Amino acid sequence: MTRQEFAQYPAHVSATSRHSGRRTGGRRMAFGLATAAAVLAAVFGVYPLLDRADSPVVQSVEVAPDAGTGSGADSAGSTGVGGGEVPDGAATLDDDIPAITGLDPDLRAAVEEAAADAAAHDIDFWVTSGWRSLAYQEQLLDEAVQEHGSLEAARRWVSTPELSAHVTGEAVDIGPTEAAYWLIQHGTDYGLCQVYSNEIWHFELLTKPGGTCPPMKDGAAG
Repeated sequence: MTRQEFAQYPAHVSATSRHSGRRTGGRRMAFGLATAAAVLAAVFGVYPLLDRADSPVVQSVEVAPDAGTGSGADSAGSTGVGGGEVPDGAATLDDDIPAITGLDPDLRAAVEEAAADAAAHDIDFWVTSGWRSLAYQEQLLDEAVQEHGSLEAARRWVSTPELSAHVTGEAVDIGPTEAAYWLIQHGTDYGLCQVYSNEIWHFELLTKPGGTCPPMKDGAAG
């Protein structure tokens, strides 16, 4: 930001006028700073920026990881359905929404196979969350900070945009609870693994079918 310079007043302008002009300029500068602060708060959330000063997300979304691999996954700045929100919290692999179409193809194929086998056992099998845009992941993190009271507590449940596997289309959340528990038991048949011990619904493709899943993490913060 360049420094604002005051104009040079002609000699015939009174000292009162010059003083008034400086006050007006000061008010404009103050208004500009307040506006800039409001924009930053809207973009990065209500919690202190200092807590995340060393985080890449505080830089530019243009240098963040690529978002997803399927159609609709180029909406890095979108929220709502366009950013990966699942209407009514439940979708199938046939739904034509970015949360589904933005999933990694191999992950989507594995989940489709698992869903078909679960249905054969009369188990409802939903995708409650899939691909997410950077902006939507940021929104979820902001909401978690509000709910849990601090960024540190929120990070146990919601990852940052630059680290989330949802943003790259490599994670899927499964519901209802019965389906999640079924996939915990049978997920390795498809290469699907529960990633976090505190999230029974979050799965990623982390092994080959019939393989062994890596040890679970304590939470989204790793």
